[in-house]
Amino acid sequence: MRWLIYNVLFAVGYLCLLPYYLVRMCRRGGYRENFMQRLGFYDAATREALRTPRIWVHAVSVGEMLVALKFIDVFRAALPGLRFVVSVNTSTGYALARRRLPAEDCLIYYPADFPWVVRRVLAQVNVRALVLTEGEFWPNLLRAFQAKGIPTGLINGRVSDSSFRGYRRVRPFFAPVLAGLSPACMQTTADAARMQELGVPSTALKITGNAKYDVPQMRAEDASAAREIFAAAGLPGDAVILLGGSTWPGEEKVLAGIYRTLQKETPALRLVLAPRHAERRQEVAAILTEAGLNPVFRSRCRAGETSGSTGPESVLLLDTTGELQSLYAGADLIFVGKSLTAQGGQNIIEPAQYGKPIVVGPHLENFRAVADDFLKAGALVQVPDAVGLEEALRALLREPDRAAALGASAGRWVSGCRGVLAETVDLLRKHWNLS
Repeated sequence: MRWLIYNVLFAVGYLCLLPYYLVRMCRRGGYRENFMQRLGFYDAATREALRTPRIWVHAVSVGEMLVALKFIDVFRAALPGLRFVVSVNTSTGYALARRRLPAEDCLIYYPADFPWVVRRVLAQVNVRALVLTEGEFWPNLLRAFQAKGIPTGLINGRVSDSSFRGYRRVRPFFAPVLAGLSPACMQTTADAARMQELGVPSTALKITGNAKYDVPQMRAEDASAAREIFAAAGLPGDAVILLGGSTWPGEEKVLAGIYRTLQKETPALRLVLAPRHAERRQEVAAILTEAGLNPVFRSRCRAGETSGSTGPESVLLLDTTGELQSLYAGADLIFVGKSLTAQGGQNIIEPAQYGKPIVVGPHLENFRAVADDFLKAGALVQVPDAVGLEEALRALLREPDRAAALGASAGRWVSGCRGVLAETVDLLRKHWNLS
């Protein structure tokens, strides 16, 4: 009866959300592409590839996919003969995996959790084990794997406040399948305690740390690439770069105002903004213009256009993808967005690996454990509001030795936390007797 109720509720919910999916398909071609894979329909080449025995690795979106791809690299280094099938929920995660996944692996969209879809998929995929990344649990697929005796495990597991509340409300549906996860490799003891309350046996829980420390890889060319980008935008070679990375609505206006004030105190200061979503480029440009600043689009610089100005009014606006990491390497002060005017936070590990001083707002709900670790290590400045952000940035500009020490602490902390995925792979190999 439990599963009948679940399947009825899931079908109703799926049908209610179908108009939303159809609108997204019309607006975003990337979302429409291969949509039928969600119902278990694959082309001939994919069906042929899926016949090869594979480890199935699932990631929800881009952040989880980055961990999953690194996990695959580490697993394959330990067992070179392994082949993987990777599933994802979002079109952005799919595009990332398609660019980076080795040719011998297979990429699909995660199937909708209908019983008939699950049966269709498992009839086509030769699976040795299922690995979930961070935490998204669909009962029908997990039940089917566990009924067939196929191992199911979790890596880099975490349970946010909102997810915990949601799963606890529907615990009768999830506890039976979560009980079959083994091992469940969790980021923190708090995450492990929550998973145990949701139904995972204590014997299956392992605390391995946060695998996101393993994902960013410093590139030798990043700093020089940043200098080239700054020069192309007309920023002086001796400029002190304040970078707002992965900013969200409201944060660009705050940073523009703070920049106008601090630049008068520190004439060498220059501002670079990298919105989390590049499609907001015109919106952010309008904000800068309203603040009396001149937005310089990175896309136009890359096309050979010049800003025509090297003055402090020029602000580099990153409206391209794949270049933010390089800019982190070349910045002097970094604000990581979605932390001041929006909730959730963004990953602070990538800029920290370069030994950069980082300031964030009060909202790091999705990275609470990481932020707590950084704060305890003296590797991060967290402020309560826009006034606090201005004060913190001013203090770091006036005290370069303190800024350098803050950045050095961040770099040391990241280096010391790496190795989670190697430990995770070792646990899975031993637990599942893989060789």
